[in-house]
Amino acid sequence: MLMITGATGALGTLVTARLADRDDVVIGTRSPAPGGRRVDFDDPDTLDFTGVGTLLLISAGAAEDDVVIARHDAVISAAEKAGVGHLVYTSLSGDGDHLTYALAHRWTERRLRDSTLNWTVLRNGLYAEFLAAIAAPGPDGTIAAPLGSGRLAAVAREDLAEVAVRVATDPAPHTGRTYELVGEHPLGGTDLAAATGGSYEPDTLTATRKAITEAAQALPFQIPMLLSTYAAIAGGFLDGTTLAQQGTLRSLLGRAPHPPIDAYRAALQTT
Repeated sequence: MLMITGATGALGTLVTARLADRDDVVIGTRSPAPGGRRVDFDDPDTLDFTGVGTLLLISAGAAEDDVVIARHDAVISAAEKAGVGHLVYTSLSGDGDHLTYALAHRWTERRLRDSTLNWTVLRNGLYAEFLAAIAAPGPDGTIAAPLGSGRLAAVAREDLAEVAVRVATDPAPHTGRTYELVGEHPLGGTDLAAATGGSYEPDTLTATRKAITEAAQALPFQIPMLLSTYAAIAGGFLDGTTLAQQGTLRSLLGRAPHPPIDAYRAALQTT
């Protein structure tokens, strides 16, 4: 049996859609649909993984580090207790260590390495669709996101979902592997502007922080997350060039990745 947790998020929804025709897949969520199983990371009584051969742990989502760490630890501990055969974890790309939300991912990776489980880590690059949320054109077509001259090795979310499915449905060849899954064509502010027919006039981090705070667009802990993302892109840390594993995404897909700029444009049309 393959169980998927975190299945109601953007990535999880794409993963479960690809597995909808399989009767050996169980979806674990806080409020399960018929045929699913209640899995609440904050309720240990629901973390029963008896009979699960492979567990796909999609990261517990945005929260304070101590909350995410506690959730992931509870899941891994429950998986060990139940004798789960293999755990696949969706983490953060290796060039993301400058991001404030990297700590919980790296802690989870270490916890897995020290566990009794067979494991695989999928270090996902930031979604191209995420750029549509943090670097969308304004009403006049101007992109003011403070990306500087940096670029992001963004990935179409559907490609990461496909890799997760491929690995989770045949995990044995991937045991003990950590895969860096970043895009092949990094995107900068000028690329985004060219794709939308607008202009790129980056604002400062200070002005961006002020705008986000005044608009109440984020919870308090999310503001440094967003600002660290902008700063890391602007500083040239997220363009994929520092990662040793180049072409891993293409290799696991067995084809060329979808152009991230297309995913960015498509996401803008749905927001």
